[in-house]
Amino acid sequence: MTILLVEDEDRLAAALIELFHAEKYLADHALRRAGKKTPVLMLTARDEIRDKIEGLDQGADDYMTKPFVPEELLARVRALSRRQGEVLLDELRFGDLCLSLATNELNAKGQSVRLAYKEAELLKLLIANKGVILSKETILRKLWGDESDAVENNVEAYVSFLRKKLGFLQSSVRIQAIRRQGYLLLEEEAL
Repeated sequence: MTILLVEDEDRLAAALIELFHAEKYLADHALRRAGKKTPVLMLTARDEIRDKIEGLDQGADDYMTKPFVPEELLARVRALSRRQGEVLLDELRFGDLCLSLATNELNAKGQSVRLAYKEAELLKLLIANKGVILSKETILRKLWGDESDAVENNVEAYVSFLRKKLGFLQSSVRIQAIRRQGYLLLEEEAL
């Protein structure tokens, strides 16, 4: 299940996304776009009834006020997944790739390789945004957070590591660099 988190405090959003990732949920921090069915859980300090009604009427599936208890947050996420009728994934697939979310083992064409944590997080991010160019800044923010000392060279290094593993697996999936824009996950047949 993918969770779209609406949170105006970037540091809290980064911490919550890490919490969700540890529980094997895919999570993104943004506003709902028209027509998307991704469950939205709003976390806010606004606790007036009219604020809750407005948030729910604007597309949120659930609304929690701060401060909150992480266990309650995760219980609400589980409830959202049941309400959506979705099954939590234990693997992600794209093209000929299959990534185990439990072990970070990447399989393609009968071969497998274990990904380091950041490599797996990068691949999850690219799969979740397949067909979308992700800037180095976006990747830095999502994988390392706003408070990190990581730089664009970190992104380039992990893209290189991941490309080598895709090459080892002889996968039809590749990471294409788009000059001055970022990276795009593609299948060879789609080129």
